[in-house]
Amino acid sequence: MSADPVSVLLVEDDLDLLFLLSEELKGGGYGVTGVSDPFDAVDLLLQKNFSVVLADQNMPGLSGVDFLIKVREAQPSCSRILISGFASAAVLAKAVNDAEIFRFIPKPWSRGELLSVMELAASRSAASSEAAQRIGEALQSNDRLSSLNATLRDQLNALLSKSGCDAADPGGSSGLFQHSVGLCFRLISTFYPLLGAQAQAVVEACRAMSGTEYFTESQRKVLMTSAWIYDAGLIALDRPLVRLYFSDPKACSGPELELIANHPLIGQVVAAFVDRSHDVGLTVRSHHERFDGTGYPDRLAAYSIPWTARCLSVAVGFVQSGLSNEKAVEYLLSESGRAFDPEAVRLFVRSVRLSELPPNIREVLMVELRPGMKLAKGIQSTAGVLLMPEGHELSEVSIAKLRGHAAQHLVTERLLVYA
Repeated sequence: MSADPVSVLLVEDDLDLLFLLSEELKGGGYGVTGVSDPFDAVDLLLQKNFSVVLADQNMPGLSGVDFLIKVREAQPSCSRILISGFASAAVLAKAVNDAEIFRFIPKPWSRGELLSVMELAASRSAASSEAAQRIGEALQSNDRLSSLNATLRDQLNALLSKSGCDAADPGGSSGLFQHSVGLCFRLISTFYPLLGAQAQAVVEACRAMSGTEYFTESQRKVLMTSAWIYDAGLIALDRPLVRLYFSDPKACSGPELELIANHPLIGQVVAAFVDRSHDVGLTVRSHHERFDGTGYPDRLAAYSIPWTARCLSVAVGFVQSGLSNEKAVEYLLSESGRAFDPEAVRLFVRSVRLSELPPNIREVLMVELRPGMKLAKGIQSTAGVLLMPEGHELSEVSIAKLRGHAAQHLVTERLLVYA
């Protein structure tokens, strides 16, 4: 016996769009109830449970966000999706904060994107409903839970009160701080899902890098926080412009590129709301600076760029290259010393472990070179001049010379030595 189709409530005041959306969802196997009046839809919520609710933003009498807030209150387990041809950052913020939407779908939509989001939304709703059911069963099985709940409520209030105090302390690690970071990430993902997917990949890369001894505890927190929200400034721009920039940047006009180039400045402002640490905002502001001084927005160069921003830049460059792992590593190495700090590139490649080395060879950073190490690969200058041949055994003198050359002219190659 086949399972009942996932129940969907679709609210769209444009009858033509209501028909088109209904047909596409029915074609995907969903049980659709289509309503053109949001107030009639509110009444329906009291009569039937839905797994997914989709609502247009611009409806007469009741906006999509305000309607979805009512949905959250009436049926908190269902997945809520906002559809709109245009949604400002303020609208999206309200949708995420107050309606707690699952996704935002722009008009015009693609069938593939719509059905993909619907599948995720239905899965999320089923998991949420199952969790709610289990909680209900647990509550009914033990009357003593009522008194335990009262105790837990008191503890939660105390924790929230403490978190409020910690939030005023930039160095705090309160639940409120984690909530703020998560909320900002959800806003970014809702605005443009590609940004959310990229941020998750960047976070994983930064987690691997920050787990090394080359970061203080404070720097680890700065890098990881920045990795979640580095592109937050893009949500202040028009979504079509952001989409164009990521799909075909050469098609952007000069004024449009100037707007894009300002997003790290806006991101720094957003970062101040998430974490008052000056270093997080500075890292977000500087993640598009280039090691050679030709980046933006401040044209910082080399070691005037914060270490956390240099590392974040490498992770972002790798993820946003859109290349295979092998080709992306080649890209990082080719831009080492120009776009990226050579030492940050070496740390990234080693930490993320994207390329396999023979068991008798290991990769080291410039600061890790020690007398007695034997080079497994010759070292050349950026001009192609051989500085040290393969098999050369390092001494204190040769290490000093190599580091001196790197400070003056850069050494951008991977440093490989025999284990």
